[in-house]
Amino acid sequence: MLPSSPFARPERVPTASESLAVGDRVTHDRLGLGRVTRVMNDDTVIVDFGLADRADRAVSHLKLTKL
Repeated sequence: MLPSSPFARPERVPTASESLAVGDRVTHDRLGLGRVTRVMNDDTVIVDFGLADRADRAVSHLKLTKL
């Protein structure tokens, strides 16, 4: 991308704390439905997917869709 190109305008991606909060219901393409239990930092949240092997998973907020 050239900085002077009118077509190369990257959009600002909201941080995890701006887009998700504790208790929000989310969905992930591979892991399914879950609930946010903790916001770790600007790009990672802890989600409880209710899976038998591991209760909570750290997931990038960019891979989640808020319901």
